[in-house]
This record gives sequence, structure tokens and C-alpha cells, in this order.
Amino acid sequence: MTAATEVLPGLDHWFARDLPELAVAWQPSAVPAPELVALNEALAVSLGLSPSALRSADGVAVLAGNAVPAGAQPVAMAYAGHQFGNYSPRLGDGRALLLGELTLADGRRRDVHLKGSGRTPFARGGDGKAALGPMLREFLIAEAMHALGVPTTRALAVATTGEQVVRETALPGAVLTRVAASHLRVGMFEYAARLPDPTVVQRLADHAIARHHPSAAAAEQPSVALLSAVVDAQASLVARWMLLGFIHGVMNTDNMTISGEGIDYGPCAFMDRYDPQTVFSSIDHGGRYAYGNQPGIAQWNLARLAETLLPLMADDEEAAVALAMEQLERFPERFQQHWSAGMRAKLGLVDEADGDRELFNDLLAELASMRADYTGTFRSLADVLRCAAATALPEGWLSRWRARLAAEGRDIAGVADEMDRVNPRFIPRNHHVERVLDAATAGDMQPFEELLEVVTHPYDVRPEWAEFEGAAAEEFAATHRTFCGT
Repeated sequence: MTAATEVLPGLDHWFARDLPELAVAWQPSAVPAPELVALNEALAVSLGLSPSALRSADGVAVLAGNAVPAGAQPVAMAYAGHQFGNYSPRLGDGRALLLGELTLADGRRRDVHLKGSGRTPFARGGDGKAALGPMLREFLIAEAMHALGVPTTRALAVATTGEQVVRETALPGAVLTRVAASHLRVGMFEYAARLPDPTVVQRLADHAIARHHPSAAAAEQPSVALLSAVVDAQASLVARWMLLGFIHGVMNTDNMTISGEGIDYGPCAFMDRYDPQTVFSSIDHGGRYAYGNQPGIAQWNLARLAETLLPLMADDEEAAVALAMEQLERFPERFQQHWSAGMRAKLGLVDEADGDRELFNDLLAELASMRADYTGTFRSLADVLRCAAATALPEGWLSRWRARLAAEGRDIAGVADEMDRVNPRFIPRNHHVERVLDAATAGDMQPFEELLEVVTHPYDVRPEWAEFEGAAAEEFAATHRTFCGT
């Protein structure tokens, strides 16, 4: 393993210094023939990195795991997690490594993390590798989320390794370089809370506060303030998912961040036809993580975080539980506030009014009964206002909506333009995602690059992209399944 210079300069190791109990020093596995297939140049520049250095031989070696940046101290991060409701006491980075943290010009820190870089002590029998398709899926979904304004981890690069990984078939291997506000997870608190040293949870909470929720440090009860901040961050995140018709697919506690960023886009998908029971993940046999269940699951996961913080909240357990419950019980209201504000924006409304909840819910009921395209319906409503498009929505609901708009007294043309800046024209439609990943796996990256360009410009009006707008055929949707890629 050689040290590459000037590729990721200035990496710090704040997490590993603060929490050595949760960091295992490790090196990525060497690969035979690394090749860079996707580089996020705009993200690289925003991080103060040189795209040309990342594209160099040294850069590709780092991005594929064949070299580590000068001064880097890679670690596998330890965490536990509730997976589909069942507790797993030792998960951790089984095929991933934290290279370190970059400090941006404004003082913010960003993790740089390799995924698919080989076995670690947390591998649990896995090969530690990743296939190209799932890594490109994460790149595509993360960048689409960023373009849609959703807090998310992001993809810096994908490099192929020149070797095959065996899943159901042999597939080209790849390594994803992921950038995140941090990789602190609810599952990390679960792991720390069960260690013999009771100070680890306190130090982890202090680290999380300093990194993500600094105002909590000045609170009378910082641990309560931390829980409150994470509750709000996750309520906002999941509301945004719901407003976009997004289904994460594997909302285990090890996939819920303390920062409020979306992470680990494995069996995720965007819903075409509206149905709250929609599930795409091949491993979600009971529908635990169905689209409509996501707010409740988020609250359940937050309760697991609260349990780990109880000893920090009060010496008396009953008092600590009461403090935690007060924050957890606020989640539905906070979620509803974020979701309702988003729904008003999608419908061109500004002010709150009595009857809004019924207006929103009745619209969703109509979409469900019609099996309407969720994204397409909302996008079309601006053109309905312009009298430039028809809609299958019933006139009764449309009349109520128009009356609500009229009561605000705003210019309808301006309202329609505002709606077009909120309701995307383009999302990563599942049939296109599968098509471009299949092509990339077969060696053709051009379809992936084209779809990436489309989904990172979700609000643009581009007639030449018309083929990317519509929902998949019913036959595709009825049988489509997504996979974790592990």
C-alpha cells in the first residue's frame, strides 16, 4: 500500500481521536486494475479538491483503495443496529473505511468514506466487496436527492477494480467514495451504550453535538437538546422523502444518521403510481419499510436513540424516560408541520388554513384510487392552472383547490411558476435506473451519464428529455424489485 500525495490533502481524524473505542485502524484491499468510471467534479471542487488530481493515477489508486492519501489513517467504524426490528449487536463497516475528514473553507467538516474497499473485522463472513451496479445506484440516487434539495450523503466517485465479485452471478467490482456530514448513526449509539465504559456514550453525544447540533451544548440538558435536534432533523428528512414519493427500503437504525442526511441508498426507489403500501425491496417481505410506514419507522428508530441517552438525561430513570418521551411524542407533530408546509408548496399555497389537511388527504385518496403517477400529477397541476393541460382529478377536488388559491389572492401565473420550482419533472424512474445500470454493468457508461444529467436537473423544461418523464408500464411496476447489493 503506497501513500498518494495531493489527492485528498488535509485529512483530519477527529472521529478516531475522540472515539477510539468505535474505530478500528484498517487498510483497504488492493485491487488488480482500478479504473475511474464516474467522478463528481462539482462536488470535488466544492470540497477544495482537484478533479485532475483525482483523475490521475495516484487519484484513481486512492479512490479504488490501492493507496491511501498521505497522512490518512483509515478506520472501520463500529456500530450496532436494529435490522427489520431485530437487534444486531455488532455490525460496523464490514466493507467500508473512513479515510478521514476534510475541513471546508467555512469550517464545516465532511467525511470521506470508501465503500466496497474489502473485508474488515466487521465483515461477518462477507467478502467486503461491492458490485458496480449498486455503487452507481447510490451515486445516481444521492446526486438526484441533492439536486432535489434533500439532505443527503453524496457520491464523489466510483472506480471499478478489475475483478469480479460473486453475487447471484459474477459482476464487475467497484468502490464508491462517499462524502457525508458524518457517518454517525443511531446504531453507533446503540453499540456505544452496551460497551463496558459508560463514558463512551457521553463522548459520542458530545462529538455529535459539536459536529451537528452545536446549539445543544449550551442547553440546560444537552443530551435532551441533542435528541430534540435529531428528532426534528429526521422529521424534516422523512417528510421530504414522502413529498417526493421516495422509499428508502431499509430504514434500519444503522441507516439513520444523527445529522439528518439520507444514507445507504441500497434497495431504494421512487414510487410511480401512488400507493402507500408500495414496497420494492426484495428483503422487505412484510412491508415494514413500505412508503406509508416511513414516518412511524423513523419515530421507532428515534426511540432506540433515546434509550441510549437515558443515563445522560437524568440520574433517576423515571425522570429520564419522561424527558425522552416528551421529545419522541413531538415527532408526529414536527413531521406533520414539515410535510404540510411541503404539500402547500407543491399545491402553490402559502398560508395555513382550516381544511388544508382534508384537502391534502383527499388528493392522496384520489391518487390512490386512480393509481395516478405521483410525480407526474403534481408536476401537471401548474399547467392545469395555466389551462395548458388536462387532468383526470375530479372537478370537485379541483374546485376546492382553486378556491383555496383564490383566497390567497396571488397572481396565478406566478403561482404556477413557483409550483414548477417545487414539483420535479424528472426523478430517477425505476425502469430507467435499471436500464442504465444494466448497460453500465455490461461496459457502457453512456446511458448512466445521460440519466445522471437528467436527474440532477429535475426542474428543467427539456423537450429532448421527454422519454424520462413518464411512469413505467404497469407490468414493470408490478414485478420490479430492488436489492441491497451486498
